[in-house]
Amino acid sequence: MSPNGSDLPHAPGGAGGTPTPRRPLRRKLLQALTVGLVLATASGCSYNWEDFPRLGMPTPTTEEAPRILSLWQGSWAAALATGVLVWGLILWSAIFHRRSRTKVEVPPQTRYNMPIEALYTVVPLVIVSVLFYFTARDESELLDTSKKPDVTINVVGYQWSWGFNYVEDVEGSNGDAKTDENLDAIPKRFKEDFPANAGGVYDVGTPGQRNPQTNNPGPTLWLPKGKTVRFVLTSRDVIHSFWVVPFLMKQDVIPGHTNAFQVTPNKEGTFLGKCAELCGVDHSRMLFNVKVVSPERYEAHLRELAEKGQTGYVPAGIEQTDHEKNRETNQL
Repeated sequence: MSPNGSDLPHAPGGAGGTPTPRRPLRRKLLQALTVGLVLATASGCSYNWEDFPRLGMPTPTTEEAPRILSLWQGSWAAALATGVLVWGLILWSAIFHRRSRTKVEVPPQTRYNMPIEALYTVVPLVIVSVLFYFTARDESELLDTSKKPDVTINVVGYQWSWGFNYVEDVEGSNGDAKTDENLDAIPKRFKEDFPANAGGVYDVGTPGQRNPQTNNPGPTLWLPKGKTVRFVLTSRDVIHSFWVVPFLMKQDVIPGHTNAFQVTPNKEGTFLGKCAELCGVDHSRMLFNVKVVSPERYEAHLRELAEKGQTGYVPAGIEQTDHEKNRETNQL
């Protein structure tokens, strides 16, 4: 045995039997973040970063759609700020309040901290109130139909496709949309804005139809660029939902109740539309297309429908229920 005891076995981990400290937590976090960054970039190589500010929304194609996009982006910003705060508090607690290796006593317990309890009660209420304000403000603007439209189209939902009544005074089509019995389901307040002597033309679809230009399934609804279009939504059977994807807006098509909204298309092209309400076994086949063209081409298309004999209107759907009739009476 050596005088200084150097040949004696040592305690593992260092002098005096002190355990070797674990790898620093910061190094572990850095490695985890690096792995996450590599996975994110590797899985998103084909992502178009120019689309990132829209956060998954398609490019808006109406004058009203940017308002919806702004609300969507604001909601995500609020959610991200809340998430960062919560994640930060969780990580801060995990890092700076983890159990000590040398102290084993129970840490001080905090109970009935009124300022903290008031904080996590008031803050969510403020967040919800702010989101409610902006949602109600934008909804009021988007559903405002006080402005007289340039074009009115009655969208008729039925199992399993769509019909489109173009309420227009078209050469070769005689009649009056305000008194046409096929449009009895539409309330009088909407008929007041119908053009005079609007004999109208129509188009009806089947699930097997396809757009000749894009080969996308469903009938094609034509709209004029730069014109305010009012959609009057009626149903013949069950609840559907009228959704033109790049319009960033959809609305239910309800039997016995008429909904309406207005948009102004500002980009020509053919866009996808679909039913966004589970309406039965063939719900997935309720697709349609929206073709936005110049006003001159739109008028030519209406004349083409008249030449094909598609004059007048197809039945709009189920008439207003008693409750809705009372509501309409009170609004007149």
